Amino acid sequence: MCLAIPGKIESILNTNSDPLSRLAKVNFGGISKEVSLAYVPEAQLGDYVIVHVGFAISVVQQEEAKKVFEYLEQMGELEELKPDQ
Repeated sequence: MCLAIPGKIESILNTNSDPLSRLAKVNFGGISKEVSLAYVPEAQLGDYVIVHVGFAISVVQQEEAKKVFEYLEQMGELEELKPDQ
């Protein structure tokens, strides 16, 4: 099952003028992944975003992101974020 997962933008990897090529490192509870910011040009360093299949699809408040992340963790739905063993 593919889920949209909340994470915090740790760094923006390229800051060129083309908003469709913006990438960021996003932290998902200690696991960082590279994510496209093409769909959320307003996203900034430190923002929380909802990520689905490598794309940030919306910016959310920190409290909401933490609640959703806790629910997913309780359900055991975060296994796909972990690096291959």
